[in-house]
Amino acid sequence: MRKLENKTAIVTGGSRGIGANLCESLAAAGARVVVNYASSEDAAAEVVSRIEAAGGKAMAVQADVSKSADVTKLFDAAEEKFGKVDILVNNAGVVHYKTIQETTDEEFARVMQVNVTGVFHGMREASRRLVDGGKVISISSSAALMFLPTYGPYCASKGAIEQLSRSLAKELGPRGITSNIVSPGPTETEMFLGNNEQEKIDRMRNLAALGRLGKPDDMGPVIVFLASDESGWITGQVIPVNGGTA
Repeated sequence: MRKLENKTAIVTGGSRGIGANLCESLAAAGARVVVNYASSEDAAAEVVSRIEAAGGKAMAVQADVSKSADVTKLFDAAEEKFGKVDILVNNAGVVHYKTIQETTDEEFARVMQVNVTGVFHGMREASRRLVDGGKVISISSSAALMFLPTYGPYCASKGAIEQLSRSLAKELGPRGITSNIVSPGPTETEMFLGNNEQEKIDRMRNLAALGRLGKPDDMGPVIVFLASDESGWITGQVIPVNGGTA
């Protein structure tokens, strides 16, 4: 039996990279998946097509998670199509690789608006509308504990997400809703590979005990487990999925 049969999952930032893989992994486990995207409509449609071709159920919904009204609209669409929401995966995020000295007000604000305010909007809506026994899973980064140059605002945003998640776990625990964090290491995504020089990519690869960068499909099994009833006694935790990166 598939672990997530009759469950509905929303994945923010689900059109590309880790998010696209998470959507397909959740669907393969039986979930009906809402693929959220901000601007990549074609990519989101492709994710939906792949899920449906494999026998799953999915829909794409445009929403900018940094806008509260958009997140409300996202949940509205999920409930209208599938009747309820059981799982929220807060995956949408942006990064700017610049030193603190070089980072502009606009760049800093954008990282915080998407990575922190966007997750806050998702958590707030989930706390109001997730079914009892539901799951909130938020994506952080192992970079939050590595204190690397040019990662300052990004690391700050991920640290904030982890603290929000722990508080949410306490608040929603009486309803049987869990809130956990998955913390990937450097991963072969368009965002990481396209914004870094080869020397830095090689250096980050060598930090992993397993000697490679992560792949988006390394994350799927962990997300499916945390979204399933099997993880019911795990909440308020940060789960590193990073190949021993330190």
